Amino acid sequence: MVGRPYWSGQLKLSLVSFGIQLYPAINTRSGVTFHQIDRETGQRIHHANVVDHDEAVDNSQIVKGYEYAKGKYLVVEPEELAKLRIPSKNVIEIRQFVDLSELSPALFEKPYFVRPDARESMEAFAVVRKSMEDKNKVAIGEIAFGGREHLIAIAVPPEKSAKGMMAYTLRYADELRSAEDYFEDLPDFRAQHIDKKQIAMANELVNAYSEPFEYAAFKDDYEQALHELIDAKRKNAPLPVEEEKPRPTRAIHLMDALRQSVNQAKRPSAAKKTSARGAAKKGPALVKPEKSRHRAA
Repeated sequence: MVGRPYWSGQLKLSLVSFGIQLYPAINTRSGVTFHQIDRETGQRIHHANVVDHDEAVDNSQIVKGYEYAKGKYLVVEPEELAKLRIPSKNVIEIRQFVDLSELSPALFEKPYFVRPDARESMEAFAVVRKSMEDKNKVAIGEIAFGGREHLIAIAVPPEKSAKGMMAYTLRYADELRSAEDYFEDLPDFRAQHIDKKQIAMANELVNAYSEPFEYAAFKDDYEQALHELIDAKRKNAPLPVEEEKPRPTRAIHLMDALRQSVNQAKRPSAAKKTSARGAAKKGPALVKPEKSRHRAA
């Protein structure tokens, strides 16, 4: 069971339209969460809704307000927001098709699964999907949910076994900072003279480290470290601490560093042993717990 969709509406391409449903493709993190507590009493801190002079306000009396001048607000009621006339609340109109390579990774926000609405014919969904797959194109449109309108890209998943489609909310152009503000003082690296031998050696090193992406091999080590810390505190065991930062080594000439790196990459057995040792050392080290200190009464 996939549950209720996050968004339901029409996907429209000129005079062709059909119902689709969007489902979040990201799991809500169920990891370690913290609350604010009073160090002295150990009790949880609660934040109250108050106005001036600490006068409490009931949740039913809280509405949105737009500050049009210093300290002056226009009240906007929930029903007024619900009645906003935004076509993309119910219909995603495909404005254009683009190649995936035209979309910068910096534009992408959140992924969603796209299913055809089972209440309607799936024929149009199948035809449009097949055409997009054949042409290797991504559909661009706009969608409104969560209190704002989003630019959205709809694409056929790269996995051949996937039957539906994917949608990705995108950032608008004015949401991104200009790269020139951060790069304008840098030299043009393409115009610089670069040693061809160094480039050849760097290419060899990149080839040695190139392999299929093992997505499942990457885990959240910070989350694991938090679990170990909490587990140690509950058991009154030695607390984990961060490993010492590596000491700076003497500078190595770039060509020598490239050559040594390539030679090391060519020794798979040695590389695996090094990786295994690194995995064994990975994670926080344990230290003896400090003696408890009691406050003076």
